[in-house]
Amino acid sequence: MYQRILAAVDDSPTSDLALQEAIGLAKDQHAKLRIVYVVDKIAIYNSTQLSPEVEKTWIDIGHGILDKAQRSARLAGIDAEVKLLETEVHGERMAEAIVAEASAWPADLVVAGTHGRTGLDHLLMGSVAEGIVRGCPVPILLVRNRQLKTAHPGTSAGQP
Repeated sequence: MYQRILAAVDDSPTSDLALQEAIGLAKDQHAKLRIVYVVDKIAIYNSTQLSPEVEKTWIDIGHGILDKAQRSARLAGIDAEVKLLETEVHGERMAEAIVAEASAWPADLVVAGTHGRTGLDHLLMGSVAEGIVRGCPVPILLVRNRQLKTAHPGTSAGQP
């Protein structure tokens, strides 16, 4: 039985599915739910000049995503906590921030979406889900959005 479920969100359709799964599990298990969003300051800094205005904008976006997620939980009858995480240290990545929060809170399940990127997209974008799997000391539930699955030769989009 899970008592403390941590859900990582990023405002994508896949993340929304993972959040709904976490909400359903929290309701079924009578568990506490904490929803987190990570502002990756290092990535922002590497792609643009990190001014106080840019940083504030990204933090405001994160709070908006968390507010939306918290409303979804409330509509399902779950009083979820929310927390904005920020990568501060050079080399710290989003997955590491989520894993650290899972340990510090402490969660006994982490729920996150996975976009299922492969090939060059995976190499260039990396995988937050993969980083969570590698570093997390507790069970992880990865939720994939089958509607976003890319077609392989000989299949239609969305078909297994």
